[in-house]
Amino acid sequence: MNNAQILVKPLVTEKMQKITDKYKQFGFLVHTAATKPQIIEAVEKMYDVKVAGISTMKYGGKMVTRQTKKGIFSGRKSAFKKAIITLQEGQTIDFYANI
Repeated sequence: MNNAQILVKPLVTEKMQKITDKYKQFGFLVHTAATKPQIIEAVEKMYDVKVAGISTMKYGGKMVTRQTKKGIFSGRKSAFKKAIITLQEGQTIDFYANI
């Protein structure tokens, strides 16, 4: 897997922004088969920073049921993996620089 396949997208939510402001941690959705060393390497190469720590979480897909005029449809949302990256002191990632 290359770096673009490992990092799916950055997490840019209100909750993640509060964590970033308070603890200097950044969140990413990552490929479900990616390991911690692969994620660290991908973040360091893509954003040119040094990673101090990492936590990963796997989420299972949830069951979803929707009622429509044509009947009841049920399905499953896809599973995903989330990584929370702690950077070394004095470093930061600017997700909005390329907008």
